[in-house]
Amino acid sequence: MSFTVVVVLHDSADDLRRLLASIDRHLPQRPHVVCVDSGSNDDGPELAADWGAELLVLAGNRGFGAANNAGLARVRTDVTVLLNPDVELLDDGLARLAATAAEGDRLLAPRLLNPDGSLQRSAHPRPGTVEALLPALVHPRLLPRPLRERADPWRSDRPRRVGWAIAAALAARTETLRALGPFDPDAFLFYEDMDLCLRAAARGVPTELRPEVALRHRGGHSTTAHFGREPLLLHARRRREVVGADLGPRALALDDAAQALTFAVRALVKGPRGGRRERAQLAALRAARRG
Repeated sequence: MSFTVVVVLHDSADDLRRLLASIDRHLPQRPHVVCVDSGSNDDGPELAADWGAELLVLAGNRGFGAANNAGLARVRTDVTVLLNPDVELLDDGLARLAATAAEGDRLLAPRLLNPDGSLQRSAHPRPGTVEALLPALVHPRLLPRPLRERADPWRSDRPRRVGWAIAAALAARTETLRALGPFDPDAFLFYEDMDLCLRAAARGVPTELRPEVALRHRGGHSTTAHFGREPLLLHARRRREVVGADLGPRALALDDAAQALTFAVRALVKGPRGGRRERAQLAALRAARRG
């Protein structure tokens, strides 16, 4: 079946080169690819155009959500796959994911793999629930399988509904994405995917993990390079904004507790030398709560 891939670029030439090569390597027919450039200073836009992608150049960096929305407006197929440039295909799974997305009103997320082949924590329970709090209290590996997969759905080997998934790769009917936005254009960066999945669920559109499809995802490199370090305070603020806006104060309080407990336990287990990141995450959460 035909589908469209929307890719947002921001100084992403090296990643885009790998992505486009993997599309040619694994898909028998090129999908329609829309590349939206959001203020790049490298040759990513030229690379996209030379490959044959439809190129849309925005005025400056308008943010991940706004750029995806602009790309979606160019789509003419029934199914759209939102794909980060730092993703690589490993087989023909992207085409299979798109075909499955055409069958129903859902947001479909593949399994994401780190560059070393290990699983990424790419699918999560709904924030502010017992499932989200459980991993902070008991290590998921110690739980029975049904509870383990509810707490850490990214571990599942079977298709399952999840609270939200990382939007490095997300497939859905084009009309479904357009009805959802899909993204808030005023949100510049971080947790746009959580917001999308929560708003979709409120409208009866579930998010599903499809682990039979796996993609390699580098993840986080462009934002880390942009900010010079991991922007933990911005992460904490944005997560709280999304949870509070979409789920309300009770869910926000439970999510704060789950996050704080998770960071504190991990820091304690790793010890003074190994838990620096977790202690920094806890400090960022405290600062975000103080406003």
